[in-house]
Amino acid sequence: MLYDSQEKYGAVSRFFHWAMAVLIFWQMLKLFDRINEGEHWVGQVLVPWHISIGVLLLVLIIVRIGWFMSQRANRPPVDEQLAVFVKVGHGLLYLGMVLMPVTGLAYMVGKGYGLTVFGVQLVAKSDGIAWLASIGGLHPYIAWTLLVLIAGHIVMAFVHQFIKKDGLLQRMLG
Repeated sequence: MLYDSQEKYGAVSRFFHWAMAVLIFWQMLKLFDRINEGEHWVGQVLVPWHISIGVLLLVLIIVRIGWFMSQRANRPPVDEQLAVFVKVGHGLLYLGMVLMPVTGLAYMVGKGYGLTVFGVQLVAKSDGIAWLASIGGLHPYIAWTLLVLIAGHIVMAFVHQFIKKDGLLQRMLG
C-alpha cells in the first residue's frame, strides 16, 4: 500500500521516515566528530559526506512535506487530548529538518567556502557574505535542538508502543 490509511502509514511515508532517520543519524555523528576533534573513524569516513547528505536531506524534506500535505486526511487519527502537543512536536521536527540544511548551506556560502554536492560544484568559493555566515552560525544550535526533539520523538514512540499499547510504532513499521 503506497498511500496512508487510518490504520497505518503507507510505503511512501514509511520510506521518507526511515530513510531520513538513517541519514539524520549519519549527520548527527558530526556532533561527536566536533566533540572529539575529528580524530576517529567518524571524522575520516562519514564527515566528508556531511554537506552532500545535508543537501539530499533538504530535497527529501521538501518532497516529504508535499507528501505529508497530500496524505494529511488519510493519516491515522491522533488522540484529541494530545493533538496540540503532537502538532507542535511534529511541526518543530519538520522546522528543524528544514533549518538544518538551510543554515548549513548559509554557513558554507556565507564563509566563502563554496558549495560542492556529490562532487558537483554548485557555488564557487568566494570572499563570503557576512550576513549569510551569521545565519549559518545558528547551525550547531539548531543541531542540538533537533537532537533533543528527535530524542523526545523516539521516547514518545516507545511510550505509545509499550505504555499506551496503541500500536503507533507498528503503524510506522508496516
